[in-house]
Amino acid sequence: MTLHLTQIERELLAGSSGEATAMCMRVVIAAAELLGAESLVEISSSHIDGCLYHGDGGVEFAEALVKGGGQVAVPTTLNVGALDLLHPDVVQADAHNTDMARRQMEAYVALGAQPTFTCAPYQVGHEPKVGEQVAWGESNAIAFVNSVLGARTERYGDFLDACCALTARAPFYGLHVEENRKATVVVDATGVPETLKSRDVFYPVLGTWLGLELGSEISVIRGLPSTTTRDQLKALGAAGASSGAVALFHVEGVTPEAPTVESILKSASDRSVANLTDESSFAGADLVRTIELEASGIQAALERLSTAGDIERIDAVALGSPHFSDLEFRALHRCLRGRRLGVPFYVCTARDTLSEMDAAGISKDLRASGVEIVADTCVVVTPILEAKGGVLMTNSGKFAHYGPSNTGYDVLYGSLEDCVESSITGSVVRNHEVWTW
Repeated sequence: MTLHLTQIERELLAGSSGEATAMCMRVVIAAAELLGAESLVEISSSHIDGCLYHGDGGVEFAEALVKGGGQVAVPTTLNVGALDLLHPDVVQADAHNTDMARRQMEAYVALGAQPTFTCAPYQVGHEPKVGEQVAWGESNAIAFVNSVLGARTERYGDFLDACCALTARAPFYGLHVEENRKATVVVDATGVPETLKSRDVFYPVLGTWLGLELGSEISVIRGLPSTTTRDQLKALGAAGASSGAVALFHVEGVTPEAPTVESILKSASDRSVANLTDESSFAGADLVRTIELEASGIQAALERLSTAGDIERIDAVALGSPHFSDLEFRALHRCLRGRRLGVPFYVCTARDTLSEMDAAGISKDLRASGVEIVADTCVVVTPILEAKGGVLMTNSGKFAHYGPSNTGYDVLYGSLEDCVESSITGSVVRNHEVWTW
């Protein structure tokens, strides 16, 4: 396919907005050609995942954009970095890594991006509207902006996300295209007990099942309550993106593109859509199928979230992947009720959310109970946990997925209430009854 550029895009490529933007245009164009896109699409915002330090090359790339006079062309937020800039002493890194991590974070701010440093930009005011074209990085953020907000993005990885931000352009393919956003799988959750569907602990497990079972296929879920919260949908999408490759899901009567199951199903008229991410996922009505959620499948997904086995004690608790919201903080505050924790207890959040909790006096109370609040980063990607290892308990499907390989801790999954009660004495408390039906 031939890539068609507009006059403005050709001018950007020629250097009308400086060398840094011209370089970014070359990257975006190369990506578009590789993906088979026929054109670029103008975007209204970006979320950059590439500010997390993985090596010196990432720093050099960001600083090269700054040196070349680069500036983001659309409102742009930043994902977590490798430092807590508000509490730098919590990070256990050597001088070189600390310096480079700081330089990488500062370089993206110098490009004009907002210093949000959160994996949940939608919780700090960055909310594109239904149908808006955006270029977001970070797997949970991609799932959320596509599914819960109804904006349109593909999966933009490190450096390409920044290039999209500087050019205000992205390849027009995949989930940017309306027809490619239709569901090919109906997930029937009507048989799941209402008591379980009302609990936060269910949604990371459902997301894990979705990722394991469907991979990158687009589903529409039937039978979830109309009262399903944004935090529950956040947890669902994050777990699905971690365990599989979920970038978009629909929930009947809850998410904006699926008022009914029928309205979002792939039809025969959608067969010939071009520029598809995974052609097997968009093959037409004959591939639309229904899967009934059964207790055995949910139980299997639940078991995948724990690697610690049958143990009696934990060594730490980590919450906030994706970053803790204000409502989650308030729920934790109610659970703790001023009690003192007996094991290290970490909560990761955005600096903007932390500021709200400071103003409300909630963070002060939590710290008095022994909670360590981490901003700008996450204990799974930054050396904050004690190096001794052990068993880490969490209510996050994303933490559970990445924790063992990234931290050296075995993981035990449970509800927020389970995490709190277990952390008081270090002895495991989990409610198993909720999972049987």
